[in-house]
Amino acid sequence: MSDAKLQLQPQTLPPLGHALSGAGSSALALFLIYPLDTLKTRLQTHPTHRTAHQTLQHILSTQGIQGLYSGLSTNLLNQLLNGFVYFYAYSAVRRLALKCSAQAGGLSTAVELSVGAVAGMINQVLTLPLGVVATRQQAGSAEWWRVVKDIIDEEGVSGLWAGFKPAMLLCANPAITYGVFEKTKEALVRRRQSGGVGGMSAMEAFWVGALAKTLATILTYPYIMAKVRLQWRPSKEEREAGARPYLSAGDVLRQVLRKEGVWGWFRGMQTQIIKAVITQALMLMIKESFTRQVARAFALAR
Repeated sequence: MSDAKLQLQPQTLPPLGHALSGAGSSALALFLIYPLDTLKTRLQTHPTHRTAHQTLQHILSTQGIQGLYSGLSTNLLNQLLNGFVYFYAYSAVRRLALKCSAQAGGLSTAVELSVGAVAGMINQVLTLPLGVVATRQQAGSAEWWRVVKDIIDEEGVSGLWAGFKPAMLLCANPAITYGVFEKTKEALVRRRQSGGVGGMSAMEAFWVGALAKTLATILTYPYIMAKVRLQWRPSKEEREAGARPYLSAGDVLRQVLRKEGVWGWFRGMQTQIIKAVITQALMLMIKESFTRQVARAFALAR
């Protein structure tokens, strides 16, 4: 099969192909910036840490370098599953929407956002328990099996789905991200093809992904912070000092507003944006390359 035909293959790649490229690119992107992800989680769950620099100093002084990699294996597994489930669902739902759409030239922005939201909901239902365990490992330092045992002992099995409601609302985040990314990509590729040029380059995917994720993060950040705090539980020492678990996303937002002011809703947002934008942009850039390679493999297999 010629290279020209293989270049067109990603557009007709089955959901499994997109799931494989999405899983690999998601995990690799997280691995590359993992210490920043740990800093982000600590900032969101520990109000006493005012800045990323203070948080970094605290981690290094109490746990050493390895503290920056707390929960790495659990988070990578979580990211692999997230990437696989999300991109499989996104590709399958988007393909169905395109078949049902009477609009020439692709989906409308509203439908594109809805496709992302549906894929996000499916993803959260299936992978949220791993996300809860990974968050608590990053906020503390216990082994994953001990975290799971503590959650079930103290909160029951439902505790593994802590933060489910805000997680559902936050499906708007990837919906906005991929909606903006896909519409921008479609416009760019359409313009390129009209001039006889190829599709989006990896570097263009990086910058378009960065822009899309920044917009999505700013619009949804208070609920991102609320979800992380719901998944976190204070340690025994923190409970003895008066800290208590949050009851709901509304409870988080009310308490944070009362204790820290409106700024508390956006605590750690700068680190979140840097982490999210770099991860998302890297992931989309890597995925563009992975998708082409997976497409070649599928083409050769046929």
